[in-house]
Amino acid sequence: MASPAAAAPGGAGVLPIQAAIDRREGAARDSLRYFAWLFILLALAFGLIAWLRSDVFFFRLATEALILGGFAMGVDLLLGFTGLLSLGHALFFGLGAYVSGLVLKEVSASFWAAMLVTLAASTVAGAIAGIIAIRARGVYFALITFGMAEVVSKIVFNTRELGGSDGIIGIPVVEVNFLAFSVSSANAPAFFLLVLALMMGLYFLLESLLQTPFGRLMVAMRANEHRVPFLGFSVRRYKLLAFILASNVCALSGALYPMLRGFVSPELMFFQASGNAVITVILGGVGTLIGPLYGSVILTGLKSVIGTYTEHHLIVIGALFMLSVIFFPKGLVGYLRPRMEAWLLRRGGER
Repeated sequence: MASPAAAAPGGAGVLPIQAAIDRREGAARDSLRYFAWLFILLALAFGLIAWLRSDVFFFRLATEALILGGFAMGVDLLLGFTGLLSLGHALFFGLGAYVSGLVLKEVSASFWAAMLVTLAASTVAGAIAGIIAIRARGVYFALITFGMAEVVSKIVFNTRELGGSDGIIGIPVVEVNFLAFSVSSANAPAFFLLVLALMMGLYFLLESLLQTPFGRLMVAMRANEHRVPFLGFSVRRYKLLAFILASNVCALSGALYPMLRGFVSPELMFFQASGNAVITVILGGVGTLIGPLYGSVILTGLKSVIGTYTEHHLIVIGALFMLSVIFFPKGLVGYLRPRMEAWLLRRGGER
């Protein structure tokens, strides 16, 4: 008896077509995982070299690049998977830094307490800001997020209880307790490895989430949000959830900043921070999640190297950014991803 697929018109070709689609989707997913594991290997190799040289500066610089990469990952979650360009998510990065700094200085020098309070605060703030912002689309959404960040940053800048323009200083060293062992934020190599583990854990968590129906809906909204209601889902509700999730990612990354630097500045909420995050996403590859980490390393490294030669390093970085957009519009990972996918498909075909 013939199978239903074979009995239907054109049914004989349905299974091979579906298998080809599954192989391509699997290759696309696996290619990004390869880039993630490569990033881990490169980071560990860098850490080994810096440890052999006993160079604390490079450890601190690399840790800052990872933290800013986590911030950019949150921005990419909105831009790359929901199609929402935010110019104000520095609001949540700065919020995470301030909440963490206040908890560590005024309440308890506990890593877990700072992270939990930051998560709760960013969820509430993200929900409030999201309800306001998601009513707009396109450039108006970008302008609303920009406006909210500017308002909050000016309030923080002029609030003496939060340190005003000086920010919060004197944040104590943090001991991250894992029961069997502990990691001190004063130990540059150990804290670098901790932040690397946190950022990559966050990446793999988000990558897994994007494979769920919720993640599929995010991508569907980016493709055509007008058709999503016909599937029985509320666009506004899922946009709000995506906004809150991105806010959590940015805030949790920001919560690590005062542990690294020992202070918090209102500049973390300024437009330049949001702009740098967007540039980082574009450099690494929009819609890749791992790309922002690569982009952050590139941007942080360029700032450090060029800044040693001239105080006008932003001009040079701006010129390099324009060239990269012209010649590599999909970013580093976006440019290499199709080649990795083709290699994975060829390897799968050989099997």
